[in-house]
Amino acid sequence: MSYRTTTLRLGAAAITLSALSAAHAQHAAKPRTHAEPAARTEVVGYFPQWAIYNRRYIPIDLIHSGAVRSITQLDYAQANIRDNACVIADPLADTNMVFKAEDSIDGIADDPATPLRGNFHQLQLLRQRYPKLRILISIEGKQELFVEAAKPENRAAFVHSCIARFLEGHLAPGMEAKLFDGIDVDWEYPGVDDAENFYALMAEFRRQMDAIRWKSTALRAGTAQRGFTLSIASGAGQKHITPINWKTVAESVDQIGVMTYDFSGPWSRDTGFTAPLSSSNPKAETITTTITGYLNGGAPAKKLLLGIPFYAYQWNNVAPGGSFGLNSKGDPVRGNLNQSTAATLMQAPNAQLHRDPLSQAPWIYDGNTFLTFEDAVSLKAKRNYVHQLGIGGYMIWELSGDTNDAQLLRALAATSSRSSAAEGGTAP
Repeated sequence: MSYRTTTLRLGAAAITLSALSAAHAQHAAKPRTHAEPAARTEVVGYFPQWAIYNRRYIPIDLIHSGAVRSITQLDYAQANIRDNACVIADPLADTNMVFKAEDSIDGIADDPATPLRGNFHQLQLLRQRYPKLRILISIEGKQELFVEAAKPENRAAFVHSCIARFLEGHLAPGMEAKLFDGIDVDWEYPGVDDAENFYALMAEFRRQMDAIRWKSTALRAGTAQRGFTLSIASGAGQKHITPINWKTVAESVDQIGVMTYDFSGPWSRDTGFTAPLSSSNPKAETITTTITGYLNGGAPAKKLLLGIPFYAYQWNNVAPGGSFGLNSKGDPVRGNLNQSTAATLMQAPNAQLHRDPLSQAPWIYDGNTFLTFEDAVSLKAKRNYVHQLGIGGYMIWELSGDTNDAQLLRALAATSSRSSAAEGGTAP
């Protein structure tokens, strides 16, 4: 298949990749509208717990980059499941790490004798500075752990353990702190045999969260959510959509964060876009086919969050061809690739930026290396799509992949109605 592309070369180093791309914006095709626009566009960003190591990304970077002023909700990844109960996944990162003064949001070094340190203490400080920013804990774990926890004999106790620890603040013996405004459930993925227990698990979360809704500080954010926010992360592609009645799920949850990415990636030798909005191939699964599947499956548009990847995928040894490395064979590269990877690759002598005119997805190809990623132009197309369908907002995986000045976030949030962090918070 041939592709009409936009081919660019990077000029001065001062020109950022997003600015370079923005000059070549095109209007994406307008999808069919299913619902009225949501009153508020949510911008939900995942914070990666593990990024604390080697000082790669820590909570104060949300302030330094300006990211905190573009998001309405921060989902902290992650908590785990053990013995059918919610547990702190990494005590060192979450509660024990001693932050230096220069790394701490309040500019004060952690006292090693204080029970609560680590990322959780920094989230506590972040809440104080930005009181209208919602912060959720994301519960993640293997499929079989969720299957077991959702069984009738385990369900209520499992949910209680999550709520007691993370919403009521009983983090550990001698460690009390109310940090979170809700729970994000990342069950990957409930199948047809799990459907009834999945519905019941979400309903149990809703029941127990509503029972203590009066304890929620998120009510002051002025959103329509019912006290504590209940969200889920759900899969892209029909195989993850059709086993579930999404209307039933939506009766319990406030947000359905659809992981509309990883349509191509390093598990295959075939190059492609990680998050294409659409495709000229009628058999291809894309963001559009996925969201259409959720809407047809009963999910209200206003509860859907469009997944946005802030990472990149790369293949090496990609032979030149008519599509400039797209839909070709190569050797996939695994690792932490993001916006800095794209900026570095554009400095290569033969690097060129191309764009699919239908999906507005960019890619870089230098005659050997192929990189798929997001930029300001592709995000503008996705913004238009979200607004035209009345989708509730965006879900970003994950925030550390952005530039040091949050270029992707700022491009994505450019037309959001407001940021909960920016309203009512103190200046950094």
